[in-house]
Amino acid sequence: MSFSFTARLPLSRHAVDRDHETRSRPGLFDELGADAGTRVLVLWRGSVLLAPDPGPPRLLLLEPRAVPEADVSVYLGRSLAEDADEAVGTRLVAAVLGDEAAHALEPDPEAWISLRTLATTLSDRDAGLFTEALGLANWHLSHTHCPRCGAPTTVESAGWSRLCPVDGSQVFPRTDPAVIVLITDADDRILLGSNALWEGNRYSLLAGFVEPGESLEAAVIREMFEESGLRVTDPVYLGSQPWPFPASIMFGFTARLADDQAPTGLRPDGQEILDLRWFSRDELRASGESIILPGRSSIARAIIEEWLGEPIDFGPDLVHGWR
Repeated sequence: MSFSFTARLPLSRHAVDRDHETRSRPGLFDELGADAGTRVLVLWRGSVLLAPDPGPPRLLLLEPRAVPEADVSVYLGRSLAEDADEAVGTRLVAAVLGDEAAHALEPDPEAWISLRTLATTLSDRDAGLFTEALGLANWHLSHTHCPRCGAPTTVESAGWSRLCPVDGSQVFPRTDPAVIVLITDADDRILLGSNALWEGNRYSLLAGFVEPGESLEAAVIREMFEESGLRVTDPVYLGSQPWPFPASIMFGFTARLADDQAPTGLRPDGQEILDLRWFSRDELRASGESIILPGRSSIARAIIEEWLGEPIDFGPDLVHGWR
């Protein structure tokens, strides 16, 4: 698959130079705070504020002096967007706020908007910026203590590592890899499943996390068998999308049903997957309101649309995509 597929994925877009060399500069946040040209993206419980001006949604980026004291700050890099209000090269910071600071800045909880809601409407720069900031905010929230000794860790490298003051060990941001797979049979139908946590008529591609010591291709074969009871072959990589809910990256694949497998031999695991169905293109188009397909922010929708050969403009339109 060409890079054009990944470029269509809402959360794979970006226009920020992460500027890793600057992260270790002594006194960086003092320098950034004193620079009126620095812009700060504030986050509260995974959500952000939007600029009040009319037009397409745009992230609210504040001057440092307008930002309340943050629980954690992260240097995100330099803006590369030529179509943004901020000049190319503007240095960008994420400030993760606690409840009191967030309420002081904006007391209306409805004004704070999630990435799932905004993913498809933001510019390339803002989509990538929000995705980067949210992933790091979630990582900090889950790594406040040393995994070796349990001591509270301190933030280092402009928010890109945490240090244990007891044993001197460092912890760096991690992303959990997962595979998501479009399976086809000999008639070029696709297999969709309904998760136990979803509404009964909500269907998507099968997916699962990559286990330690496992290749992506091996994970495709194992996960598809565990969730459907079917053996697949010929995994083909399509593209990837970060999914910071809280800390994943989804690797999209196609695979085909093994020649010795009958498509009727479906065995949903009964715990995670409750129902499995094959769909031809005509059957999927004809499903209308009877099933809910993945939302527009998800890689699952893009993969299905690639197979369908056209955008999905039928059925309920989910704003909150998944996977």
